[in-house]
Amino acid sequence: MFKKIALGFVAAALTVSVAGAQSDTSSKDIVDTAVAAGSFNTLAKALQAADLVDTLKGAGPFTVFAPTDAAFNRLPAGTVDMLLKPESAGTLKDVLTYHVVAGRLDSRELTAWARKGGGKTELDTVSGDKLWVVLEGGRLWLRDEKGMNAGITTADVYQSNGVIHVIDAVVMAK
Repeated sequence: MFKKIALGFVAAALTVSVAGAQSDTSSKDIVDTAVAAGSFNTLAKALQAADLVDTLKGAGPFTVFAPTDAAFNRLPAGTVDMLLKPESAGTLKDVLTYHVVAGRLDSRELTAWARKGGGKTELDTVSGDKLWVVLEGGRLWLRDEKGMNAGITTADVYQSNGVIHVIDAVVMAK
């Protein structure tokens, strides 16, 4: 099941299409959308290297917090190249599945949960780690286990197998 969910995340991330993709549903899956979008090339390569494409093309539903190419470029020099090496496949899979949550959680639901939690709600990721959604200044943010924040720049990109939220940083578990 973990592998299926992890692949589902990859598919979701690849399916993100920022332009005009905010309708309530799409006939495309997460992976197809991400590949077509053009701003998720690093994510697409990473999903392939971690063998997660088939999973994210699965039925889901998945909520994918998809980092853009610019988000990956903010990582320390050499990090992406190191993660894409075959010997780093396990670590890469952990990083990618930390960006996926089982279920279809749109911004309305995430906002409601954060308000109920006093401005923050905890999510269990597919990797088995924790991720927090924080409502601050009327905007949704992710906070990772290291205390770093990623802004949700485009929310609610609905796909046939879930929803994508575009983020401006790569989040990391401890």
